[in-house]
Amino acid sequence: MKPSEDEDIAAARERGWRQLAPIDEAFAAGRIDRATWHAKVLDVIEPAYLAGDNPRAQSGHSGNAAQWRNARSLLVDTLPDRTGRPITVLDVGCANGHLMECWTAWAAEAGHMVEPFGVEISPALADLARRRCPHWAHRIWTGNVFDWQPPRRFDVVRTGLDYIPASERGPYLNHLLAHAVAPCGRLVVGVFNEEADHQELEDQVRALGHTVGGRIQRPHRHPKVRYKAFWIDQPA
Repeated sequence: MKPSEDEDIAAARERGWRQLAPIDEAFAAGRIDRATWHAKVLDVIEPAYLAGDNPRAQSGHSGNAAQWRNARSLLVDTLPDRTGRPITVLDVGCANGHLMECWTAWAAEAGHMVEPFGVEISPALADLARRRCPHWAHRIWTGNVFDWQPPRRFDVVRTGLDYIPASERGPYLNHLLAHAVAPCGRLVVGVFNEEADHQELEDQVRALGHTVGGRIQRPHRHPKVRYKAFWIDQPA
């Protein structure tokens, strides 16, 4: 049976929604708590990432190197102007550290100096990141950001919201802004895949009381989908 257009678009998002939807439903119905939700999601995500045979797959991306760059390098355009000094960047959910590496390199091509840091809920993936990036091993922490207290604040904190229950996104973003993002810093949400003519995730974040300071998007290989990111600017 040919998939519906909506289902085809959903597949293009590469989110594993068929496996994660029942976990979301159980949490929304109160059958599982937050810790169990994270554990169940990790049971789905961790083996898939660790089974990857290249750094991109171990970061949750199924494409080749060119597709990876097209999908993720728009993050360079989310960086604030910090002329003359490095920009400290925390990658929340850093997986194997590949995005830390690439974002730093892509930023350098654009004239930015990035000092990358990472936090990862999966001990196995965090260990992999430290082995892959031994020069940054002391900057890669293991923890669930919901209750993780970072040892410092950062100019930029990047996070996704795919692996955060919808009802928990408000407290989650508030925690990052209160404890991880430096004054005059930036909380970046992305990269995520969404239909070109939709702003559902951005609208959800606005409804939580946040002001979106800017946004960026780039074409996806599916013509109706875009790679997107947006950000919240922290006041001084």
